[in-house]
Amino acid sequence: MDKVLLLDTTLRDGTQSEGVSLTVSDKLRIAQKLDYLGVAYIEGGFPSANPKDQEFFRRALDELDLENAKLVAFGSTRRPSTTAAEDEGVKALLQSGAPALTIVGKSWDFHVHEALRIELDANLAMISDTISWLKNNGREVIFDAEHFFDGFIHNRDYALATLRAAADAGADWVTLCDTNGGTMPYQIAEIVREVKKEIGAKIGIHAHNDCELGVANTLSAVMEGATMVHGTINGIGERCGNANLASIIPNLELKLGKSCLPSAEHLTRLTETSRYVCEVANLVPHSHQPFVGQSAFAHKGGIHVSAILRDPDTYEHINPEKVGNTRRVLVSELAGLSNLQHRANSLGLDVKDKTEAVRELLQDIKKLEHEGYQFEGAEASQELLLIKALGGYKELFSIDSMRVVEVQSSQFGSSSEAIIRLMVDGESVHAVADGNGPVNALDNALRKAILPYFPIIETMHLTDYKVRVLGEKDGTAAKVRVLIESTNGSAVWCTVGVSENVVRASWEALVDSMDYFLLCVAKQGNTELANAKSAARDS
Repeated sequence: MDKVLLLDTTLRDGTQSEGVSLTVSDKLRIAQKLDYLGVAYIEGGFPSANPKDQEFFRRALDELDLENAKLVAFGSTRRPSTTAAEDEGVKALLQSGAPALTIVGKSWDFHVHEALRIELDANLAMISDTISWLKNNGREVIFDAEHFFDGFIHNRDYALATLRAAADAGADWVTLCDTNGGTMPYQIAEIVREVKKEIGAKIGIHAHNDCELGVANTLSAVMEGATMVHGTINGIGERCGNANLASIIPNLELKLGKSCLPSAEHLTRLTETSRYVCEVANLVPHSHQPFVGQSAFAHKGGIHVSAILRDPDTYEHINPEKVGNTRRVLVSELAGLSNLQHRANSLGLDVKDKTEAVRELLQDIKKLEHEGYQFEGAEASQELLLIKALGGYKELFSIDSMRVVEVQSSQFGSSSEAIIRLMVDGESVHAVADGNGPVNALDNALRKAILPYFPIIETMHLTDYKVRVLGEKDGTAAKVRVLIESTNGSAVWCTVGVSENVVRASWEALVDSMDYFLLCVAKQGNTELANAKSAARDS
C-alpha cells in the first residue's frame, strides 16, 4: 500500500477559524490526541507571531509524549532587508526546538510585486537563503509555496522557479498551496502532474475549502503523486476552512489504498478524535459530516432500514466501525415496522410475538410526530415510549399535579415558585421550590421531591434547553417543542415535550429526563435505588 504522510495544522491554520480560540493547555491536549490518532506531523503554531505559540513549544517539549508525530513550527522566509541568520522570525523557529519546520514563501509573481514589493529574484533569494540556513542547522524543512496554483496559472515559469529554489536549497518537501481555495480538481491534477515532471523533490498538497473542494483537490493531488497532505480535523480554518482530514483520512485508507495512519486500529480512533477537537474548541459537531458525523450512518426511511437489516451494504458505503462510528436506526413518521423492531431489539426488548403491539406503537409515534414531537433528537423519550409499550417499564414516581407562579418582590425582583405533588414508591410527596424562571423552579422542586428516595439524581443536571415554536402563523396559540439535554458526567441524553404551553412542554421533557435516568440506573443493577428507598422509610 502506498504511503502518504499527514501534516495536521489544526493548531495553526485551524485556529484562524472564526470563533476558535485555544489556550496553550487546549493545544497540548489536542496535540496528544492527534498523536494518538497517528498523524505524522503536528504543526503547532507560529512562534514568532505570539507568546501563546512560544509557550506551546516550550511546554510541548517537556509535557508531550509523542509516539507517532513530529512537532512542526511554522514561519515565513526571511525579510528582504536581512539574512536568514539575522532574521528574528527565522531564529525563533530554531529556538522553538521543533524538529521540523514549515517555511511559507511567495510563489505567485503578483504577490511578490504587490505584497512584498520586491523584485522576483529577491524573493527567490529569500527562499533559498532561509531554507539553506535552517537545513544547515539540522532541521527538516517543509516549503509551503503560497498561492502556488494561482501563481502557476498566471506565470508558470516563475511558480516553478520558486519550487526549484526551495528544492536546490535542500527542502525536504515542497508543498503546493491552493491558498485562496479557488482551483478546480482537474486543474489541481494537471498542475501536480506538470510539477512532477519538472521538480525532483517530494510534493505535498495544502488545500483550502472556499469552493467546497478542499477534500476533492487534496485527493486529486495525491492521485497525481503528492505524498504529503496538509489539513485540519473537521476542516476548521480561515474563511471556509481547510481540507478536512476527518474525510481525507478514510478516503485515502479505504477508497484509494493509500496508507496514512500506522494501522487499521488507529483509523477506528477517527470519530473520537473529531468529536474531541470539537469539545476542546467549544464547537458544535456537524452531525451530517461524512464518516464521523452522528448522522453519517443514520437510517430513517423504512425501505432503507428494512434493507440494511438484511445487509448493511445496501445503503452503507463502508462499515461505520472502521472509522469508530456506529450505525443508527431512527424512528420517526417515516419509519417502517423494521425501524421500530430494530430499535426495540437494540434495547433488549423481545418483540418476537408482539408484532401487533409494535404496529400500534408505530402509529402512535407517527401521530405524535404529526402533533409536533420529534424523536430523532430525543432518543431518551423515544426509548421510554418503547419500554412503556413493549414491556420492561417500572414506574418509579408519578405526577399528581404541578403549578408554577411568578413571584414579584420589590427587594429581590422577580422569581418563579413551583409546587408539585407526586407519588414515590406508594408515598405522597409535596415539594415547593424557587428558581430563576419556571423551568428552573420545576427542576428544583422535582429534585427536592425525589432526592430522598433516589440520591443518585444529584449526579445529573441539564446541559441544554431549546424551544422551537411550531406553526408560527398561530401566534401566541402556537404549539412549542422543547428539547432538554441532560448528563450525569459520562452519558448524555435528550428528551422532548410538546404543548401550547411552554411550561407544560418543558415539564414533560424534564420529567422524561429524570425518569429515563433512573430507569437506566435501575437497568444497570445499581443498588443505590434500593438502598435509598430503605433509608427513606427508616427515617
